[in-house]
Amino acid sequence: MFVLSGSTFPILKGSELDYDALSAELRKLRENVAGVTDTVIAASDGIPIVADVAKNIDPAHISALAAADLGIARQAAEVIGLGTLSQTVVFGSEGYMAVYAIGRLSLMVVLGDKGLNLGRLLHETRPVIERVGVILSS
Repeated sequence: MFVLSGSTFPILKGSELDYDALSAELRKLRENVAGVTDTVIAASDGIPIVADVAKNIDPAHISALAAADLGIARQAAEVIGLGTLSQTVVFGSEGYMAVYAIGRLSLMVVLGDKGLNLGRLLHETRPVIERVGVILSS
């Protein structure tokens, strides 16, 4: 049901990225939070790095939308004086899209169905974001 895909992270050219560790983080998040359906880690410009998604989900499309969402929200937070943006959540009638900043250079997007427990997701993603940030910077 789920496809793992990876591509090179342009900012880290010449270095080896631990795709297995990133994939494991995405898989664990989906397994630990009921309602999570798809996850993607991407560069802040929307280029996917690694994804754990259903076959009918295009990681490039999702990561591009997430990058645009995060960029607009980040700018709004700065202009309004809310400080550094950490996440956005889109609430839809059929589910959710949560986008998390991983520093200034990358992001993680989580899609969830109507049964997603947002409180649990917020609790579980904090340590995941920290670990993914370490993996991306090593």
